[in-house]
Amino acid sequence: MRTSSTTLGILYLIAGIAIFSVQDLILKLLSGSYPLHQAMVLRSLTAIPCLLVITKLMDGTLRGLVSPTWPLMLVRGVLNFLAYTAYYLALAALPMATTVALYFTAPLMITLLSALVLKERVSPRRWLALAAGFAGVVIMVQPGGDLFDWAALLPIFCGAAYAGSMVAARIMGVRDSAAALAFWGNIAFLLCAAALALVYGTGAHEGAGHASLAFLTRGWVWPTTQDALLMCACGGIAAIGLTLLTQAYRIAANSVVAPFEFTFAFWGILWGWLFWGDLPNALGWLGITIIIGAGLYVVRADEPNEKAAPKGAA
Repeated sequence: MRTSSTTLGILYLIAGIAIFSVQDLILKLLSGSYPLHQAMVLRSLTAIPCLLVITKLMDGTLRGLVSPTWPLMLVRGVLNFLAYTAYYLALAALPMATTVALYFTAPLMITLLSALVLKERVSPRRWLALAAGFAGVVIMVQPGGDLFDWAALLPIFCGAAYAGSMVAARIMGVRDSAAALAFWGNIAFLLCAAALALVYGTGAHEGAGHASLAFLTRGWVWPTTQDALLMCACGGIAAIGLTLLTQAYRIAANSVVAPFEFTFAFWGILWGWLFWGDLPNALGWLGITIIIGAGLYVVRADEPNEKAAPKGAA
């Protein structure tokens, strides 16, 4: 793997995580009043023209969208939809810090799948950095008693599905561009969200006491202008974020970029401070320091010794 590809992959991932955190914030704010499928339908519809523009800018043409592998890209999109749906349902019931901490099983699973499926060599240094980053997140968010809520299983499932999706991006990226993968992934989001809306949109199944189930089964609600704009804004956010994340795992070794998923914790701190007045305590800042150190360690440890890309990799 060329150093430039590795560096770009890391930068794409960090940028994608930062952009996606805004969508997480919006859906957390809306989760008490609207159903998830309503927000996802509006988000996916708005994302379509954004993704067409991104595809044109990145690929120079839209022809790449008409690919014989589009069914496989749809399947990958369904996997991604399951991952994000599980995460957002957990977000409705659990504190953001707890949800984020549990989601961070994803980098571990990505690294494991990269070794098993992609046959990437994962050095002891990378495993050490990954373990240190995960420890830093646990120290920082200090998850408490809410871990015993059954909804805590949702972000763990999210991590597994997300890992599978990003490893698939590495495999499929040999033939298809990041823009094409993101476009068909969004179409899968739209179809799945529309299916949920057909089942739950009327409100016939509404009334669940648990916050996660309520977020899933609540009937459609006519949104205020501000809330409608926020849902639609998620379309642009998702279009850019999905493309960046897909490109990161498409061009760089998954086991190298996966530890930088931990940077999502920083955005949880920022949004918590801006919207709820929360700031980390001494242990929280210690966790941040460990995460930064782990990320820098990966970069410094791998740059001089990067091997050639796996056969067939982009």
